[in-house]
Amino acid sequence: MTRTDLADCTATDLLALYRSRQASPVEATQAVLARIERLNPKLLAYCHIAADEALGSARASEARWQRGEPCGALDGVPTSIKDLILTKGWPTLRGSRTVDANQPWDTDAPATARLREAGAVLLGKTCTPEFGCKGETNSPRTGVSRNPWDPSKTPGGSSGGTAAAVAAGMGPLSVGTDGAGSVRIPSAFCGNFGLKPSFGRVPAYPLSPFGTVSHLGPHTMSVRDAALMLTVLARPDARDWTSLQYDARDYSVGLDDGIRGLRIAWSPALGYAKNVHPEVTAACAKAVDDLRALGAHVEAVDPGIEDPLEITCGLWFVGAWTLWNTLTREQQQVTDPDFKAEAELGAGFSALDVQRLNLRRGALGAHMRQFMQRFDLLVTPSVAVPAFDARPAGHTPLNPVSMLGWTPFSYPFNLTQQPACTIPCGLTSAGLPIGVQFVGPMFGDALVLRAARAYESVRPIARPSLKGLS
Repeated sequence: MTRTDLADCTATDLLALYRSRQASPVEATQAVLARIERLNPKLLAYCHIAADEALGSARASEARWQRGEPCGALDGVPTSIKDLILTKGWPTLRGSRTVDANQPWDTDAPATARLREAGAVLLGKTCTPEFGCKGETNSPRTGVSRNPWDPSKTPGGSSGGTAAAVAAGMGPLSVGTDGAGSVRIPSAFCGNFGLKPSFGRVPAYPLSPFGTVSHLGPHTMSVRDAALMLTVLARPDARDWTSLQYDARDYSVGLDDGIRGLRIAWSPALGYAKNVHPEVTAACAKAVDDLRALGAHVEAVDPGIEDPLEITCGLWFVGAWTLWNTLTREQQQVTDPDFKAEAELGAGFSALDVQRLNLRRGALGAHMRQFMQRFDLLVTPSVAVPAFDARPAGHTPLNPVSMLGWTPFSYPFNLTQQPACTIPCGLTSAGLPIGVQFVGPMFGDALVLRAARAYESVRPIARPSLKGLS
């Protein structure tokens, strides 16, 4: 097993190699750090790299494995953290020039704490747009992140650095956030598996200023890795009063039970998406054929909802306006023009407007809960288009359509808080990844993982070639 091979291993593969003593956490971490050193200048996936700390953690893990005493389910696995998530000892800059790096950083967010407890080797922080405000990863602070399949393209956002890192072998595990598609968009664009769990499944602290649409979830290159990671991330943390009651579930149990007999609704446009790329539709339809071949009962049916773009953007803009008002005038002057535009749009909403948006959101959630009584899963494309050109912050006037109109399949399920994942289902003629989305009933996280694993068993996830990136 060469160092290059180790950088391309999944977490599950690495743990098996550690158990058999065919590889060590130090060797794996060295391989990943070498990959980061080679590719990060081109991709800008990481904004903070802690090589010495990672190697120290890897040496401690190696000693535990040599004693036959790994401390947790991820002991020795190289892992990164999105730079919206607090990490003790490292600055969390949130892609923003408004955040002063020179302050005490003495708190781990719940996700970070759980990963440390499980023995993960933390590598560094991955890039995000300012405050995670959009579906591209660019910011005045960190620049423009790029897609490992084609560096002229965006990795998506807001977890774009996370997705690019995982796809390029710069750490097999990473945790991202998803407020309107921010795990699933970049996972689809970069060819990852990405999971947005049920809201509250993964505790958060502090809670997002954008409210109860914001989820945390894993980015991986295999479904089994995501199940392993969710088992760790879902452990309780009393700081999040919105989190679900902990049920001590191991999400890898039952993962290979298949989907024979499941009732699946296939909705290629959700009844309202008008500009879905034809190659996206074709690849997802082929994926649905695979689900039928695996024994699922598939019905072509729309859930009967209207496009909730107005609800999503209204609530999002109000969140941006709220956050804007925590900044000094001097800080406001150095923000991303896209975040500023969102805040200015949010300033126009009254308390009555917000209440009406929340009532419409409630009606949508109730409708989808009832729809999911008829089906085990809803299947859609993940994103309506393949990855588009990587562009600097402020490149296009911001409005709801330019912000999210190209990802009509992601944001509805932040509003409804249902679990949803994306898994690669093919490539465009230009060689860019396409993702298919599996949406489960609320609290049906294990079912979403099981369905994705069944699909993965016949369509394994491929990595980009990385040619020409260094």
